[in-house]
Amino acid sequence: MFESGLRVGLIGEAIGTVTSEQTALTMGSGAFEVLATPALIALMESAAVAAIAPNIPTDHASVGIEVNIKHISATPIGENIVAMAEVTRLDDKRVYLEVRAWDENEMIGVGTHTRYLVNVEEFEERIRRSD
Repeated sequence: MFESGLRVGLIGEAIGTVTSEQTALTMGSGAFEVLATPALIALMESAAVAAIAPNIPTDHASVGIEVNIKHISATPIGENIVAMAEVTRLDDKRVYLEVRAWDENEMIGVGTHTRYLVNVEEFEERIRRSD
């Protein structure tokens, strides 16, 4: 492994406003103009990256490898949303996080997310080889 500042308890945040491009209807994941589950997951992943990225070497990055989310409440277009991610466990190159999200009124999602640490140059080389 490499030297990093990762530790249990680190927190990241991502903030946004629901747009028409993020709705279930537009994204094809449902029939309503409310925040789509894939858009919620993307916001939660952004929060996870915010917790991890400043604390690892610049030649490394994290990639999402597992998501387990409950989308528990609908959020209309125009409403502000925030997601938070907290590092709960480290296991070699795996980083485990708890994720939560809220709109202006209530919690809208909760779950877990796992990210894997990769060397940027090696990862990009592997992608180029698969082209």
